[in-house]
Amino acid sequence: MEFTKPEVTLLAVTPRAEKLIEEAGRTCYLSLDRIDENSGQGFIRRCIRSGHHSILEHASASFRIMGASRAFTHQLVRHRVASFSQQSQRYVTESEFNYIIPPDIAAHADAAAIYRDFIESARKAYISLRELGVKKEDARFVLPNALESQIVFSANFRELRHIFALRCDRAAQWEIRGVALEMLRIMQAEAPSVFGDFVIDEAGRTAHSDLAS
Repeated sequence: MEFTKPEVTLLAVTPRAEKLIEEAGRTCYLSLDRIDENSGQGFIRRCIRSGHHSILEHASASFRIMGASRAFTHQLVRHRVASFSQQSQRYVTESEFNYIIPPDIAAHADAAAIYRDFIESARKAYISLRELGVKKEDARFVLPNALESQIVFSANFRELRHIFALRCDRAAQWEIRGVALEMLRIMQAEAPSVFGDFVIDEAGRTAHSDLAS
């Protein structure tokens, strides 16, 4: 099966995340008496603007990402202030693997034909090696970066802001930018005081923060 767009699902998020962040931050200034129903947004925004980002580390979120390529996950796991659990090619048989086709290739008939021929040749090579008794951990060496790889990813809110700043930028590769934008939309709904300063452009293709970060 071909994929052109990853699927992002929020698995878990810290309960009362913004209230926790405010309580942690106000502990630094002994201003807990100023907490009320409406105090969090302004306080959190001021902390972000001033560079007091450590308080964001008290809250975290976990996502499942499906329909994305190994090329994507190789980029994602470079963000080391995070935790990852990824589909294993050592233990999972990949004879019937799904794969991602880049939109620019899919839009070009001749390029798409070359791409699909290569994918199928890699699949046949993998199956042939397995039929010869080659272990999965060795047969996987012929598999392309285009393979779909499911991954569960967890990070604290500070690291998520860092990821969004880098990966929602127009300079980011299209696949990880798309995933980052979808995660950003989710987190803006979950914690608007922390992520609401990121502005997604009208085309929905990039985002940037309107606060100093």
